[in-house]
Amino acid sequence: MKKKSIRVGLENKDKTLSLDVKPCNWFEKFSGLMFTRREKARALLLMDSRRPIVWRIHSFFVFFSFVAVWLDDKNKIIDSGIVNPFTLSIKSKRPFYKLIEVPINKRYKRVLGFLVEDTKDLNT
Repeated sequence: MKKKSIRVGLENKDKTLSLDVKPCNWFEKFSGLMFTRREKARALLLMDSRRPIVWRIHSFFVFFSFVAVWLDDKNKIIDSGIVNPFTLSIKSKRPFYKLIEVPINKRYKRVLGFLVEDTKDLNT
């Protein structure tokens, strides 16, 4: 049986944070946060690769903003950014091992403050 969530330790410069994320199956990797409600959405581990990859995502049919976080093999953040609804194509600046989507909602306010320097732009 698949775990409902796993804990990922994120490292950003000199800070660390633990985040519970839902690992995605094959279908969920393609749907991500599409068609979910903002307040019910959970953080998703979309990609967990054994080797570095380059993969584009989009936010079609995601009706709220979210934060995409790209990690290296040691869970260090190599890139992150706010993704607005209906964005055609988003990718990391460098190859990555893991990709996490964190919805911008009340549940993840503490996490978002860790990921995004200027939290006043998050509309939570």
